[in-house]
Amino acid sequence: MLGRLQAAGYRWVVEPEGADLVVVNTCGFLDTAREESLAVVRQMAELKRRGRLGGILVAGCMAQRDKEALIEACPEIDQVVGLFARDQIAVAARRTTAENRPSTVAERLLMADPLERAPADDCRVALVPSHVAYLKIAEGCDRLCAFCSIPMIRGRYLSKPIDQVVDEARRLADGGVRELVLIAQDTSVYGHDLADRPRLAELLGRLDRIDSLAWIRLMYLYPRRSDLDDELLDAIASSDRVLPYLDIPLQHIADEVLRRMRRGATGDETRRLIQRIRERISGVVLRTTLLVGFPGETDAQFEELLDFVRRERFDRLGAFAYRREPGTASDQLDGHLPESVKESRYDRLMETQQQIAFELAAARVGRRLDVMIDRAVAEQPGAYVGRTAADAPEVDGLVYVTGDDLRPGQIVPCEIVTTQDYDLIGVAVDRAK
Repeated sequence: MLGRLQAAGYRWVVEPEGADLVVVNTCGFLDTAREESLAVVRQMAELKRRGRLGGILVAGCMAQRDKEALIEACPEIDQVVGLFARDQIAVAARRTTAENRPSTVAERLLMADPLERAPADDCRVALVPSHVAYLKIAEGCDRLCAFCSIPMIRGRYLSKPIDQVVDEARRLADGGVRELVLIAQDTSVYGHDLADRPRLAELLGRLDRIDSLAWIRLMYLYPRRSDLDDELLDAIASSDRVLPYLDIPLQHIADEVLRRMRRGATGDETRRLIQRIRERISGVVLRTTLLVGFPGETDAQFEELLDFVRRERFDRLGAFAYRREPGTASDQLDGHLPESVKESRYDRLMETQQQIAFELAAARVGRRLDVMIDRAVAEQPGAYVGRTAADAPEVDGLVYVTGDDLRPGQIVPCEIVTTQDYDLIGVAVDRAK
């Protein structure tokens, strides 16, 4: 959206005060995210009432999901842009700055029909460090997980054509990107709608030939053997640039909870999948996400989940306490748990993983690891912040590096000397790559 606004002649400013318009890009997946989004919209509305801001444009998942309700909650909104109207963002911007702004609710809604093909993302402005880029390879989702509203909001799964993805990756690499993070609502089935079979292994083979890329990272893989097949695992294991790092949200391990979640796998199938991944990809780093307090989850099922986490010792793990989402299948289930039980289970799970994470971090002390430098530390000469290949941007740990004349995007061999909670502290010991 920022790229299309810039192409239309708009200039990005850092602060909303004094701007002609502000775009609030919302999340609609969880009630907490919607509350946060609406709070930001109301802050912008207050600036507008005080004459410190021109127009307010609301986009993203909450705009698609709630539409008229957003304007009713905050009448100061000038335009609500649905997900499928994303590429018309400049049209909406012009409406917010016109002398005769749309006044009725209907006039302030800019919606479009669901997409027939995945949109191109070739017109973009980087919001992350220039050596890192997120590359979306598909839109939407065809899974029917009981707790998830994404398919209702974002529509059916649509893969970008493989040549389009590769072309976008080459442009990013030519612009200085060193780490490419592949994302989608579900990356594991990339291409199945184009060729009646997943084509992720083929895509990785094509991307692996882009010489100026250093790291290619995979996020959001669905944990099903038919999708994470031997062809894909072997493609990752044999590649030069695709990292042995897999983000696979498992959600749970107890059979009955997985069934009620509609995850399409049993606990034993999940365990065998993890074992197969570790056997086929040497040194693989596994990141997962778990959901506790799902309707009907018993004490025994939660203890099974804790035991699973202790046994598998995931390198990276995040978790959520279940929240009711209107319109989802799980909202209609029996056995909803008290908030206190859900929060208690969340705390116990994260305490268990914290101990594992600290132990895994301590085991890296004394080792020499390649670290990608992300930034220099302000007002501390010779101090930098980076990440190992085991750390995805924004969600995993950091490495605090001491060295000389390092630049963002460089990969530096570092000796790890100590830890700081989840993070590592190291000293550059050789020239950067």
